[in-house]
Amino acid sequence: MAHAAAATGALAPLHPLLRCTSRHRCASVPPRVGLCLHPRRRSSSSRRTKLAVRAMAPTLSSSSSSSAAAPPGLKEGIAGLYDESSGVWESIWGEHMHHGFYDAGEAASMSDHRRAQIRMIEESLAFAAVPDDAEKKPKSVVDVGCGIGGSSRYLANKYGAQCYGITLSPVQAERGNALAAEQGLSDKVSFQVGDALEQPFPDGQFDLVWSMESGEHMPDKRQFVSELARVAAPGARIIIVTWCHRNLESSEESLKPDELNLLKRICDAYYLPDWCSPSDYVNTAESLSLEDIRTADWSENVAPFWPAVIKSALTWKGLTSLLRSGWKTIRGAMVMPLMIEGYKKGLIKFTIITCRKPETTQ
Repeated sequence: MAHAAAATGALAPLHPLLRCTSRHRCASVPPRVGLCLHPRRRSSSSRRTKLAVRAMAPTLSSSSSSSAAAPPGLKEGIAGLYDESSGVWESIWGEHMHHGFYDAGEAASMSDHRRAQIRMIEESLAFAAVPDDAEKKPKSVVDVGCGIGGSSRYLANKYGAQCYGITLSPVQAERGNALAAEQGLSDKVSFQVGDALEQPFPDGQFDLVWSMESGEHMPDKRQFVSELARVAAPGARIIIVTWCHRNLESSEESLKPDELNLLKRICDAYYLPDWCSPSDYVNTAESLSLEDIRTADWSENVAPFWPAVIKSALTWKGLTSLLRSGWKTIRGAMVMPLMIEGYKKGLIKFTIITCRKPETTQ
C-alpha cells in the first residue's frame, strides 16, 4: 500500500488518465478547494512567488494539458481506501504505513520488516542531512499524508519536536491521535483531516516538511511541492519519498504503451492520478527556487518489501482481515504483484527528493 491517505485537491469515480508523459513536466491540474480547517495567512511575498511560478511554467504537451480536470472521485476514493485498510495494515505491520529500507540484495525475514520501516525514516533524514544537534534539530514538523502517524510520533520522540499530521482519512486521523495519547505524546503530536494541496497552516511554520509516500496520490504535483515549500520556514528542509515512473530517454515523448497499461492497473486499485518522473520533481523544485536539491533511486533498497506484504496477506490472519475489510482493500491486494513487476521492469522508481527553502526570499 502507499503511505497514509494523501490529501489531494480533487473532488468527485477515479479513472486515471496517466497524462504525465512529457519529458519535462507532470500534468498540471488546477487546485480545488480542500478541507482547510483553519484560515491560512498568506504573505504578499508568497503570492508574488506563486505568480512567478506560473509565469515560469513551460508549455505542456497536448498529453498533459494544464487545463485538464483532476480525476473525479479521487479524494473520496483515497479516503475510503485508507478508512478500510488502515486497521488491517496496523494489525499485521504496525504503525508505519510505508516501505522498509533494506541493503541492496538482502534476503529479509519477516522479523526484519518493521525494523526496515524505521530504517527508512532514518535513511531519509540522513540523506537530507537533517541535523541532530540541540540548536539546529527540527522543532516543528508537518507530516503530509500522515497515515496513522507513525512517522510523526517517531520524529517527536527523536527530536522533541511539535508534529502536525494531515490525512484525508478521518479513521486515520482518529487512530493517530489515539495512539499519540497511548504513547504519552498528545502534547507533541496531533492529526487532522486536511488537504495537502491547500494545507491548513500559515506560511513558513515548519522547519521540517515530511511527506513519506503520499506524493503519488497528488493530482497536481506542482501544487503539491509548492504547498510544501509555502509552509516551510526559511532554511527548512523538505523531504519527499514517493513512487515515480522512470525518467524518459531523450528520444522518448512518453512511456511505452505496455508501461502505461501497467501503471493504469495500479492506479485504478490505489486511487493514484498522474505519475511523474524523478526529473519532473527536480525541475519543479528548481522552478520554485528551492536549494540543495538531491534525489536518489532507492528501488533496489525496497525490493524485499512487496514480496513480504504479499506473504503476510496470504497468512490466515491476513486473509481473514482482508475479507473483513472491504472491496477497496481486496482490490489493492490483488494488484500487489503488479508493483513487483513494475520494479523488476525498471518502470517504477522508489524515489527520495530532498531540498531546502532559501533562507531569504528572492
